[in-house]
Amino acid sequence: MPNAPAPSAKRRFQLILIKPSHYGDDGYVIRWWRAIIPSNSLASIYGIALDSIGRRALGPDVEIDMEALDEFSRRIDIPKLIRRFADHGNFGMVALVGVQSNQYPRALDLARPLRAAGIQVVIGGFHVSGCLSMLDGKAVDLDACRELGISMFAGEAEGRLDALLQDAAANRLQPVYNFMADLPGIEGTPVPFLPVENVRYTLGLSSSFDAGRGCPYQCSFCTIINVQGRKSRYRSPDDIEALVRTNWAQGVHKYFITDDNFARNKDWEAILDRLIRLREVDGIPLGLMIQVDTLCHKLPNFVEKSKRAGVTRVFIGLENINPDNLAAAKKKQNKITEYRKMLLAWKAQGIMTLAGYILGFPADTPASIRRDIEIMKRELPIDVVEFFVLTPLPGSEDHQKLWKNGVAMNPDLNLYDVEHVCTAHDRMTQQEWEGIYREAWEQYYTPEHLETLMRRAATTSIRLGSLVTILLNFSTTLKVENVHPLQSGILRLRHPSERRPGLPRENPLLFWPRFAIETVGKTVAILSALGKLIILKAKVERDPQRYAYMDQAMTPGEDDADLDLLNKTDGSVAAIAHINKVAKLTAGQQQRSVA
Repeated sequence: MPNAPAPSAKRRFQLILIKPSHYGDDGYVIRWWRAIIPSNSLASIYGIALDSIGRRALGPDVEIDMEALDEFSRRIDIPKLIRRFADHGNFGMVALVGVQSNQYPRALDLARPLRAAGIQVVIGGFHVSGCLSMLDGKAVDLDACRELGISMFAGEAEGRLDALLQDAAANRLQPVYNFMADLPGIEGTPVPFLPVENVRYTLGLSSSFDAGRGCPYQCSFCTIINVQGRKSRYRSPDDIEALVRTNWAQGVHKYFITDDNFARNKDWEAILDRLIRLREVDGIPLGLMIQVDTLCHKLPNFVEKSKRAGVTRVFIGLENINPDNLAAAKKKQNKITEYRKMLLAWKAQGIMTLAGYILGFPADTPASIRRDIEIMKRELPIDVVEFFVLTPLPGSEDHQKLWKNGVAMNPDLNLYDVEHVCTAHDRMTQQEWEGIYREAWEQYYTPEHLETLMRRAATTSIRLGSLVTILLNFSTTLKVENVHPLQSGILRLRHPSERRPGLPRENPLLFWPRFAIETVGKTVAILSALGKLIILKAKVERDPQRYAYMDQAMTPGEDDADLDLLNKTDGSVAAIAHINKVAKLTAGQQQRSVA
């Protein structure tokens, strides 16, 4: 009897997902032994691709080998990738995912040798989507993709990835896939997911997911409304539970929920109730960080249920304490009269607050910024402030207006990381603006204010150990590593091959000794700062009156009329007068209605 013919070997399609980093001021890629913030873009595409693989989107005769690489914590070995593709006849695709404007130059540098080797490359993310949404289809530097033969993907991949993979398998990728006019619903779609092998590269074994996308507000500096749309779309509580259980099966239980404003999710209560059940009944030890607006405390039970669901940190887009600046940025939903009430509501639950604060609004000057920071320190019970430079990000209304009017902006997209000055200001020179940005960190994180933050945390039962870790990052990163704390991690890594093209390559014999010496110096500086914070923590914990601490920011009460916050910032007096006028008119209408 003749032997049966051996089954033919299946073709293996190589799918490599890369989240690019960007270059630091030293010209080297910003990369860490452990990154702080997980990439939700990478997790989202991985989850969608995993579903495509499970359904055999390329047919029964093709296997898909997938790998996800986040360059913030993984070195991208281009020669190794080229060899991998060559071993499979270049059958596959590299997807550069979640590429922001500051990461776009690095993304192109990663793509260039891949394209030269004949490997198909597609790029997606906020830069491509924002430019195609708001500009003419060629700005800003999108023609570089066309020249290199990189396919551009604008929009979201739910329901579209199968077709993209099939085009790549047939070697017929289109120059542009533009789905900006057709944003998909996300309920019931594959949820964000990364294998634990990837999650281990983040500090604290943290992952991420988005419970919703889109935002109804109109902030002029924001790109989200023009990329994810102004119509909100949501995942269901069932989706969230499935995600949590899948990750818990691999030991992951900490998440950054990336919704720009979780409080505006129409299903926030149902989602929190489901998370509460998973935590309190099923024993999954959830630890969550969410982003909210400054009016979230007005939602009945929102803050209390957030605590029960496992929220330990909340990021608030405070942006500014000057009503004139907020109005200029179309951030009218932020009411300075609610800031203290909102922050005290989170404090009452023992939840750490982190606030974003933007420098460079039209009314800002170095003097006004210094004054406003002191007011914040004295009158607002914020734990951590994150300072940003107002940046005309491609995809935002601010950028679109400057671009249409021919106003000069820095041509180097690598600098659009919200920590570099990229355009002119009417009331500050570039040097003054850059200087006050660096000075703001020093002014807020003084030794005296660090102690104040510790004492406020102790009296509200916030874990001081967790606060020490956060304060260490935000008080030292800019000084030690010259990057924003949100771009930071543990142990900055470099490689001679990762220097930006156009800058001189360093001799490895000189590079590695210098790198080692610098690393030791930075480690000593960080350990010194940590030691001071630990001593301060012990001092606060030994104080028998630590639970009785009180200052102006922590004082409860409804009457804040005498606060400098409401009297000394530009526009605050007019804003308060308007609020009082509205209140008086409303009261009058109610009296007439009763009569």
